[in-house]
Amino acid sequence: MADRVYPPVIAVLKTAWKYLGLKFTFTGDVNIPRNGGAILAINHIGYLDFALAGTAALPVNRYVRFMAKKEIFDNKIAGPLMRGMHHISVDRDSGSASFVAALRALKAGEIVGIFPEATISKSFEIKSLKSGAARLAIGANVPVLPTIVWGSQRIWTKGRKRDFGRKKVPISVYIGDPLYFTREVEVETAEAQIKT
Repeated sequence: MADRVYPPVIAVLKTAWKYLGLKFTFTGDVNIPRNGGAILAINHIGYLDFALAGTAALPVNRYVRFMAKKEIFDNKIAGPLMRGMHHISVDRDSGSASFVAALRALKAGEIVGIFPEATISKSFEIKSLKSGAARLAIGANVPVLPTIVWGSQRIWTKGRKRDFGRKKVPISVYIGDPLYFTREVEVETAEAQIKT
């Protein structure tokens, strides 16, 4: 899969992170496979979570294909960028097409980023999880890497005014040990393991 759009977007992001003076701490990036498919199951506390989690995969030279709501793809500016980076559009009224697209990406050896809570947690506590991450992991026979982002809520989150003027915001991204699920595992059991 040709990646002509991702590298320049990363360059812009890195410039933005420098401007914001973000202080990154990546833990567990050694758990990201250098080859083959995997799922990053990421908590959701702010609007920049996808970009921050994607940044955590750069030291091991992997791009993350994020599952994101269809409305972002419908945007005149964001849409072409999302498609150019081969992210996966999710229509919440009809999720089967996005599930198939994610399954294909995983089987092709891509890393797919998923927010199993499906929305930003205003309390910053992990909410109940949707079953997609577990079902995809079982269907594609790939590991799930539970991923925690912390700090993005200080910059831009739901219900609060964004603050791009604040400097030296500490951002932590923790990537947990890979979880493997066989077809014999109940989806609910897999979900519980991902959440813990």
